[in-house]
Amino acid sequence: MVKLFALLRRRPGLGPEEFRAHWRDVHGPLIASTPELARHVVRYEQHPRHRPDALSGTDGVDGVAVQWFDSIDDFVAFISEPAYQELIAPDERRFLDIDAIEFVITEEPTVVIDGPGAVSPGPATGERS
Repeated sequence: MVKLFALLRRRPGLGPEEFRAHWRDVHGPLIASTPELARHVVRYEQHPRHRPDALSGTDGVDGVAVQWFDSIDDFVAFISEPAYQELIAPDERRFLDIDAIEFVITEEPTVVIDGPGAVSPGPATGERS
């Protein structure tokens, strides 16, 4: 399993609520309702910024998209689908600052804490640290 984490910034001139509404009500459903795209994605999460102040993170970051894929090949297949260029890329330009997107694709995580007060086993011995 690989996960894509993308830091999203809204297109200049678009308000925070317009951004959130488009992302939630148009963009997400567009991906989900396009079978040739949705078949590549295991899970798609939208994490909008909690609030507009510095306590919620870096100024200008409006949200984080998290997409889960079984493999990097599935991610490549997703962005290589003709429907991605025909539907998704134009829609992204309607609400995102495309040049400001930052992303990383990760492998399975190393879990450090798994619940309140729970510490995961150490990597070498399997003992709790």
